[in-house]
Amino acid sequence: MRIEVAEESGRRVIRDAKLTVHLFRQPWKSNLFSPSCKKKTPTMTAPSFSLPADRDSLIILTKTAEQCERYDEMLVCMKRVIRASPVLNIEEKNLLSVAYKNVIGARRAPFRTLASVEQKSERGNRQYDLLKEYKARLEAEIGEICADIFELLEKHLVPNATDDESKVFYLKMKADYHRYFVEVNNSAEQTRLALETYTQAMSYSGCLPVSSPIRLGLALNFSVFYYEIKKMPDVGYDLAKKTFEEALPELERLNDDEYRESATIMSLLRENLSTWSEALQAPKGADEGMAMEDC
Repeated sequence: MRIEVAEESGRRVIRDAKLTVHLFRQPWKSNLFSPSCKKKTPTMTAPSFSLPADRDSLIILTKTAEQCERYDEMLVCMKRVIRASPVLNIEEKNLLSVAYKNVIGARRAPFRTLASVEQKSERGNRQYDLLKEYKARLEAEIGEICADIFELLEKHLVPNATDDESKVFYLKMKADYHRYFVEVNNSAEQTRLALETYTQAMSYSGCLPVSSPIRLGLALNFSVFYYEIKKMPDVGYDLAKKTFEEALPELERLNDDEYRESATIMSLLRENLSTWSEALQAPKGADEGMAMEDC
């Protein structure tokens, strides 16, 4: 399929026979500060570019986009791979995860900043109104990203996950994005879906080694969900502590790649346990606003 990359009024556009993607005009890829004046400015015409049709070339292009930090384009390539063949190996799963995590991470961090600034702003003035409008736009973008990944997981990836490791990976991913949605829109339905999906993923994770990076990552993020979203710090702390203590003596059994990944997650668990231990001993409310580590 031929893809044309062009410029329209200073905006990068990707076209094929069925789809035109305005990379900075979609709700979650918006350029809020594009000039509204009609003054013409010199622009360069981007050359046409055809996405490769074969899977191997798409993966190569995905890795190149990652190196260039072009995460939106990583998604374009990986979604093309998935629609052609939804069974991914571990490297391809990680590429998909990295792409989505960076796309949504670029919205989660500023949303938290705006929420903090909003709390300190005086209601009723112009600054407060602008903050509210800007934050609402970020909330909409995060919702669009979550809806996008839910569709991909529910229609393509989860139904074609035949082994427990794949099921845990995709269900954890789905639960994480329900959690991200709750961070910006405190929806009881999204909270329920996150809890159900994390619980379902945990039921499959029992077949994985206790030191498996996929199992550790699930337990880490589930503990953060309990602590941060469900406001059940004791449950989150106990889950993280149990996971850490069970995995610690088993790390040496892993190969080098798995060891590095698991050791990183163990470090995040240890940091959370240290932070939470202090918070649980502090007066009520003293832990509000603390950032939790997840993966």
